[in-house]
Amino acid sequence: MRVSFRSGVSIALLICAIGVLAWLRVEPAPVSARPVAAAAAPLVEPAPVAQTVSPAADTSEVIVSRNDTLDGIFRRMKLDLADLASLRGLPDLKARLDRLRPGEVLKLLHRDGSLFGFERQLSPSETLKVVREDAGFRADVLENPLEIRERTVRGVIDSSLFEAVAAAGAHDQTAFALSEIFGWDIDFMLDIQPGDSFVVTYEEIRQDGAYIKDGPVLAAAFVNQGREYRAVRYTDPTGAVRYYTPEGLSVYKAFLRAPLQFSRVSSRFNMSRRHPILNRIRAHKGVDYAAPTGTPVRAAGDGRVQFAGRKGGYGNVLELNHSRGVVTRYGHLSRFASGMRVGRRVTQGTVIAYVGMTGLATGPHLHYEFQLNGAYKNPQTVKLTEATPIDARWLDDFRKQSAPRLAALEYSLGPALVAR
Repeated sequence: MRVSFRSGVSIALLICAIGVLAWLRVEPAPVSARPVAAAAAPLVEPAPVAQTVSPAADTSEVIVSRNDTLDGIFRRMKLDLADLASLRGLPDLKARLDRLRPGEVLKLLHRDGSLFGFERQLSPSETLKVVREDAGFRADVLENPLEIRERTVRGVIDSSLFEAVAAAGAHDQTAFALSEIFGWDIDFMLDIQPGDSFVVTYEEIRQDGAYIKDGPVLAAAFVNQGREYRAVRYTDPTGAVRYYTPEGLSVYKAFLRAPLQFSRVSSRFNMSRRHPILNRIRAHKGVDYAAPTGTPVRAAGDGRVQFAGRKGGYGNVLELNHSRGVVTRYGHLSRFASGMRVGRRVTQGTVIAYVGMTGLATGPHLHYEFQLNGAYKNPQTVKLTEATPIDARWLDDFRKQSAPRLAALEYSLGPALVAR
């Protein structure tokens, strides 16, 4: 039989391979001595880890408006309301979804009307993150702790408090806090002068090393026209937080020096002023604060609305009756705050109306008057009633807690800022 060369080589290789296998014969592995049932179950593979469904989806950021609800947002975005019901059905999640804050940002991952992801910032240190998995939605609250450190800065005012605070290395929150703390003694629209100075210790809040915001002021000193004011933050055993002088007297007074924050005084108290419209001598029995129309007007003190309506040259005017014969009047208003009617009780700092130019006015401003037992007083110089001092039961605790901060303030203040 004729065999080709190629076939012969193949046969030879096959014979050799058989020989090698015979020489290297491998014994089968011994069987375990443990008896095995005839119908043994097959080996069980480990359960697969739940996979997050991550299709090609759109990411939308929604800024929450006033009176917004998730139901309304889902309807506007044409998302499946069944997905919202599933979210709200997750343990402990309903309360975290039902109250939205105007201005907050929600992140939604969605496709073809179905929700695949949802993210909401619950607090500066907590983020709610919801993802869709094979088995449904899963919710986690991610912790990102805040780092809080104390900072002390000092500055001298050249043109404005905000600029001086920024130049010192702090931010607008601290400037506002200083104006609130010392606003009972200093009119930050009228009294501030170049050369005034301050020292402030406050909490700076960071996250992952990045700046977030300025926290509360812990202690501060302000030198205004050579007069020094100091305040320290104290939390009493009931949890109430207030600012006190080093002697334990509350910095809060019964009345604010000014019912507006950071505007310009356009006309002062003057009993012989020439009226800009009538062009004749007419007593100016209050202080005018120039501010844009719509600027919020705050109640100077606790009281009750005794008048809210139109009154001659005052235009829209609101009057508050306070205790001990004090009445404050707010004129040329564009409108009143919601619910401001005769008999309504208000607390100090409550927004009661908004700046306008109704009545005899050449531009938008607030006309503010202060009457004591029927006599007009200069709101900028009238002596203000002191608020209640710290409870005597907590005076020792206050001194113990405030001593280190006041000492640090004293060191930081130094003679350079006081001697002006």
